[in-house]
Amino acid sequence: MDFTNLLYFDIHSHLNLPEFKDDLDEVIKRMEDNKVGTIVVGADFETSKKAVEIAENNEHIFASVGIHPSEVNKNFDFKLLEKLAGHNKVVAIGECGLDYFHDGGVSIEDQRECFIRQIEIANELNKPLMLHIRNNPKDKTKDAYKDTLEILKQYAEVHPEKGGVKGNVHFFAGNLEAAKNFTEFGFSISFTGVITFSNDYDEVIKNIPIEMIMPDTDCPYVAPVPYRGKRNEPIYVKEIVKKIAEIKDLPEDEVAKIMILNTRRVFDF
Repeated sequence: MDFTNLLYFDIHSHLNLPEFKDDLDEVIKRMEDNKVGTIVVGADFETSKKAVEIAENNEHIFASVGIHPSEVNKNFDFKLLEKLAGHNKVVAIGECGLDYFHDGGVSIEDQRECFIRQIEIANELNKPLMLHIRNNPKDKTKDAYKDTLEILKQYAEVHPEKGGVKGNVHFFAGNLEAAKNFTEFGFSISFTGVITFSNDYDEVIKNIPIEMIMPDTDCPYVAPVPYRGKRNEPIYVKEIVKKIAEIKDLPEDEVAKIMILNTRRVFDF
């Protein structure tokens, strides 16, 4: 893949959602004009298929396919997902993991089973995982970050020739301890536009290696400053990179280059 023309890369977007159905071509044209690439992420089988369709038609757009923990269906045919995951523009499996906040009425045990099945697909295809992890702030008795890492340690296979287990914790909203636990395990962490209007994650960003950080719009959600209240889109990833550079006290152009390098390493571009 030719990344020489890219200035920014948004590692987690949802261009496959209805919010983009009326102007997807225009959104992609703005990405091209601003030299931005992205990974379009599936949350169920239909959005995963749509992610692949978008990726097939655009050089610097890729796909991640999977089942979000709140979309778990016990009757889901994982053979269909595995077949889709073998596509050459699918660079990750997910978003998958554990959600103790927006669980969609799905039990933790069902979430766990679905997550393990997707880890097995990632093991089989030697592709990284795109993780979704969220705690319920009203229930301090459970820790989705801790539980997810324990599952990974039990089921994720290490491929030494590829540098071990790979993956990314998307939309990180944990504490510094959780961040260090995942980065020490070899997983990168991505931050969204939230960091442009909240200081909650400044200490995490300051205290983990920049080589383990990536930007993530999660568009159409959580648009960064100065676009708050508007539909988010991949070109706004620049504002996240800018904020990471500010927190790390590094030049923005240098951080942008490091973010591209991190993306290429984690997703084997």
